[in-house]
Amino acid sequence: MRIVLIGYGKMGKEIERIAMDRGHQIVSKIDIENPDDLISLTNKEVDVAIEFSNPVSAFSNIMKCIEKQIPIVCGTTGWLEKKAEVEKATQSFDSTFFYASNYSIGVNLFFKLNKQLAKLMQPHAGYDIYTNEIHHIEKKDSPSGTAITIAEGIMSQYPNKNKWVNNEIPGADEIAIWSQRESTKPGTHTVKYISKVDQIEVTHEAFSREGFALGAVIAAEWILGKKGVLGMDDMLK
Repeated sequence: MRIVLIGYGKMGKEIERIAMDRGHQIVSKIDIENPDDLISLTNKEVDVAIEFSNPVSAFSNIMKCIEKQIPIVCGTTGWLEKKAEVEKATQSFDSTFFYASNYSIGVNLFFKLNKQLAKLMQPHAGYDIYTNEIHHIEKKDSPSGTAITIAEGIMSQYPNKNKWVNNEIPGADEIAIWSQRESTKPGTHTVKYISKVDQIEVTHEAFSREGFALGAVIAAEWILGKKGVLGMDDMLK
């Protein structure tokens, strides 16, 4: 498989290592020094793009790939207010777009556990909901895309909760996400249900970027030959 890496930071380098270990070829690396190189690439020389850049450039990178019908796997967060536009373009250009807020298999199992726990907890009004995320100080967006997915999973089970807030005391209809940035932590996400008499807590802690990078490469392998807007739920089925 011929891969173009868009974003060549720590995640990009880890994806490169895993992709090459799995027998794939990196045909181009697009970063802040050479963003225009993406313009000249075509789907005749690239099988798939893997995009882990930054919130500022992600949307433009994604749209260029969609218009060229280069299947793209995106893991950049912080640009999702434009996701509906990307999905519409994917259909218009008969292209392929795969997005996940987190590519770790463990995190995606955690998403399912989170929704099931929320379903069990929803009838019990005595519990307050608390979510927390901790990431390395280089992470540009806050809260993390993973934390937002967790909050949305809870909201799907709580009819009276319809929005999330970041580092704010929540209102009755809100889910609070408390975001921290610490040293080099790859990512820790916690959900707590707290009452006057007890507490239920579930946590996912990543020890390295390897799980995220492996999931992204597996997604790139999986989408070959597929069309449309896809995600981890589609792949894990």
